[in-house]
Amino acid sequence: MSEISLNTFGRSRKSRRAGYTPLHSGEPEDDEMRAGVRAAASSASVNRKGKRRERERYADDPEEETTLLGDASHEDEEGAFRDDVHEEPRRASSSQRSILSRKSKSSDKSRTIPFRPPEKLQSKFPPNMIRNQKYNIFTFLPLVFYEQFKFFFNLYFLLVALSQFIPALKIGFIMTYVAPLAFVLMVTIGKEAYDDYKRNLRDREANSQKYLVLDPTEYSASTPEGIPHTRSVPSSALRVGDLVLLEKNQRLPADLVLLRTSDSSGTCFIRTDQLDGETDWKLRVAVPACQKLSNDRELLTLDAEIYADAPIKDIHTFIGTFTINSPPPLLEDDVPMVPVPTVEPLTAENMLWANTVLAAGSAVGFVVYTGSETRAVMNTSHPETKVGLLDLEINRLAKILCAVTFALSFVLVALNGFRGLWYIYVFRFLILFSSIIPISLRVNLDMGKTVYAHQIMTDTEIPDTIVRTSTLPEELGRIEYLLSDKTGTLTQNEMEMKKLHMGTVSYGFESMDEVAHQLAVAFGSSSEHAHGRQNSLQTGVQLATRGRRDMSSRVHDVVLSLALCHNVTPVYNDDGTVTYQASSPDEVAIVKWTESVGLRLTFRDRTRIELQTPSGARINFEVLDIFPFTSESKRMGIVVRDSQTGEVLFLQKGADVVMAKIVQRNDWLEEECANMAREGLRTLVMARRRLSDQAYTHFKEQHHLASIKLEGRNEAMTSVVEDLLERDLELLGLTGVEDKLQDDVKSTLELLRNAGIKIWMLTGDKIETATCIAISTKLVARNQYIHQVAKLKTSDQARDQLEFLQNKLDCCLVIDGESLQLCLNQFKNEFIEIATKLSAVVACRCSPTQKADVARLIRKHTRKRVCCIGDGGNDVSMIQAADVGVGIVGKEGKQASLAADFSVTQFSFLTKLLLWHGRNSYRRSAKLAQFVIHRGLIISVMQAVFSSIFYFAPIALYQGWLMAGYATAYTMAPVFSLVLDRDVNEDLALLYPELYKELTKGRVLSYKTFFMWLMISVYQGAAIMIMSLVLFETEFLNIVSISFTALILNELIMVALEITTWHVYMVLSEIVTLFIYAVSMTFLPEYFDLSFVVSTRFAWKVAVIVAISAIPLYIIKLIRSRVAPAASSKLL
Repeated sequence: MSEISLNTFGRSRKSRRAGYTPLHSGEPEDDEMRAGVRAAASSASVNRKGKRRERERYADDPEEETTLLGDASHEDEEGAFRDDVHEEPRRASSSQRSILSRKSKSSDKSRTIPFRPPEKLQSKFPPNMIRNQKYNIFTFLPLVFYEQFKFFFNLYFLLVALSQFIPALKIGFIMTYVAPLAFVLMVTIGKEAYDDYKRNLRDREANSQKYLVLDPTEYSASTPEGIPHTRSVPSSALRVGDLVLLEKNQRLPADLVLLRTSDSSGTCFIRTDQLDGETDWKLRVAVPACQKLSNDRELLTLDAEIYADAPIKDIHTFIGTFTINSPPPLLEDDVPMVPVPTVEPLTAENMLWANTVLAAGSAVGFVVYTGSETRAVMNTSHPETKVGLLDLEINRLAKILCAVTFALSFVLVALNGFRGLWYIYVFRFLILFSSIIPISLRVNLDMGKTVYAHQIMTDTEIPDTIVRTSTLPEELGRIEYLLSDKTGTLTQNEMEMKKLHMGTVSYGFESMDEVAHQLAVAFGSSSEHAHGRQNSLQTGVQLATRGRRDMSSRVHDVVLSLALCHNVTPVYNDDGTVTYQASSPDEVAIVKWTESVGLRLTFRDRTRIELQTPSGARINFEVLDIFPFTSESKRMGIVVRDSQTGEVLFLQKGADVVMAKIVQRNDWLEEECANMAREGLRTLVMARRRLSDQAYTHFKEQHHLASIKLEGRNEAMTSVVEDLLERDLELLGLTGVEDKLQDDVKSTLELLRNAGIKIWMLTGDKIETATCIAISTKLVARNQYIHQVAKLKTSDQARDQLEFLQNKLDCCLVIDGESLQLCLNQFKNEFIEIATKLSAVVACRCSPTQKADVARLIRKHTRKRVCCIGDGGNDVSMIQAADVGVGIVGKEGKQASLAADFSVTQFSFLTKLLLWHGRNSYRRSAKLAQFVIHRGLIISVMQAVFSSIFYFAPIALYQGWLMAGYATAYTMAPVFSLVLDRDVNEDLALLYPELYKELTKGRVLSYKTFFMWLMISVYQGAAIMIMSLVLFETEFLNIVSISFTALILNELIMVALEITTWHVYMVLSEIVTLFIYAVSMTFLPEYFDLSFVVSTRFAWKVAVIVAISAIPLYIIKLIRSRVAPAASSKLL
């Protein structure tokens, strides 16, 4: 007998479900199979009892479990299996050895957990705590200080401030150096502490949610029959091995094995929107042995254990087993029906992952993974502190300025001939020139960011927008890649049936009442005219009526088929309303449509479907077989028997690519599918075949023979269905379902594309669905070629695809997760090089980690700014991996919104956020930063000129209050008012998205503009100082008041020259600042001689100095605006 590995077995179980679902539990083949598996499994587990049973049972992965199911056969005698027990150790030895060697290599995290596990075992596993905090009480200050002082900018100021405590280096007030730095640090520390406190509150709320746990300690015979004791515990107290009782709409606190459900069939639905972004409901199956127990209380006395593989990220795979070691306690008249120990395999279908929601009914789950080992936590990455590109650029400029300062100090000391304590003089000069790198720059930029954040949050056109990371508004002005989720972000995930095409006639959304009328006629006449009209003469009128009747019978056939061929179950709520449960929203949309035209689904279980006709009568169909939809087959089939007529029908619906080969020849299907696809509708082809009883019996026999094969079972079953059923199906019709888009998605994507942003769509959905949405959202231009890459298995295939794409860069690439992973593993650089050049990329079936990896790769490879937008828990990793993360508050909850840097309520708000607020923030900050640097440079140039004239002495030109007032009261308000400047109005910015494209080149703040400002500062500083000395050779004592007044007036004029659009605050700040300066002169007699200041001599000489420093720059600006105007000025 050949040895079968668990991999094959796991697949064949799954494939068996994929190809054929046995419906009558009493069918002989089902029992034969089950007996075979059980007996084989029991022989394996009997052998494993012994001293090392606890350690070696199901030690790890498939090889060990090979022995578990080593000899499954469809024999019935138990003795035949018992004989094999002695052969088991020999067969297992090789796999045991490989396991033990692997175990020694890596720490094995797989586990075998008995029911009611001992405390010691439970304490081995991580606590079930959610923790999103960045810091704790010990790491807070060290980490925050590290984040601040790793910037050269801040480190420089720290050193300058500390130098003032050395008497030999002390210049002016200590506070002028310490206060700004302390202010910046206090603001940052306060902001970080507040953010982390909010995160802590959210964690505490999540960790304290209460769940009911079945409590074995309070179990007693006196409790009411079947009702176990429960105790309420917070989710953080749940541990591996706990039995958790879950109610409808409860979010799951940990990864659980589903043991029992309130549904007698042992199934339940879960919503996985926070895990994979899909809002359709997923079906989960309870462990059969537990579902058969008469009540939940029996779980507490069960002698069983669960083996679970080591935790991994993949939410679609799980390998485990469920073992009953001794039979449950029997009632008096019960007979043990199964041999023990019994082993049942567990797959992902038996698992309820943490962070999903139980959609209906109640369930009992067994905790297998907690805390950091749950799939949800393993798929989320820890947030890193994001730093804007502008901050990095200014940090680089600060290094250049530092070099300039050092060079200047050294040159002045060198010109003096290195006399005396020259090294101390170098340091004193360094401190004198420290204003070249102004600490007020950090203060100004941080205050600017706060203003931008306030403007975004108070914008009435994008209501409820929240700025969660206030350090990044400028980043919004430099985005070049936008990575978007699909479900809930671009679409509303609300399906609606829009079209029904039947070859000769097509019904649009407006003409569905005609379908309802035809259906009513068909159901009304089917009983009346069942046997009439045999002998009558056919007149013209009768022929016309027959034509109409033919049409109504065709409508009847297609609507009835659509009402039967699905996996939808109606659930009646307490208030009398009906909810349709299904794993696909498309199916729900079609069933709702059949209800709207008069054929309503009233009941559904695994063996029967009941429909209500337009006249109110009930019709029943017996479900004989179901062939569920899979991503490989792309179709779903069902065999039903009409209870009234006994007729057997095989109904099938699926994607046009596969159905076109199955249905009878026709001349319209391909063309109509293409037409619907162009409209962005999701197409399904509906077909049927009538089966005679003999044909069905023959199929059943063949299918059964295929289902008990041990090798190639899946393929054999599929080929039986293909050969005997999927032949020459009668084509009934074609349906078009629309996935409603979010408001203004098309126009938003078009605007963003025109703004030079490349858009990628990353989704967990199927290739076909994603392609449809890419077309309907206009992500793909009309008639643009769409290149689909799916199911790549080898590196050669991947290389061929990449070579093709390299020669066709104008196409849209649609790639599935599997192929994407292969490309990233084998040809990471080549793939990302080609993909970033394409106009649009759609990646399907992406795991949350893959989405984040793609974002990081684009950032790393292109060094461009990447923005990610999503709305579900599965998008959190991607949002955190981006330069700018935008979360949408949607149906899928607030998880993405809370993790994001910016939170919006609609995708279309992105236009205003990027093209208006982002553009303004970046332009303003760039202008503000350069002006503040200019303000520091000009006073340092004046200091340098002053020192070089007066024997290179390191003496301050301006001291005390003048120096403190220069960067604050005398210039701060006008300079800061630049954050209100704008070059174009809002309408123009949104009308011409190309203006945004200009910004992404980074020309607003570059080395070129920086050196221009450097030259301006050198010219103006030298002009003011030299002119002051030239004009006031007789009144040298007044040189300070003259040059300082000229400097302040020069700065106010420079601010005025920089402003594009005046704002009332700008005018006020200029006037008020001038007034403050004039008044302060009277209070500072040690610097200003009032009798001299009010003289006309002072006035005209200051006017001359200011004219010489400012007028040439005004003339240059005027000439430049004529010769090379800015792009925005051309629109005004």
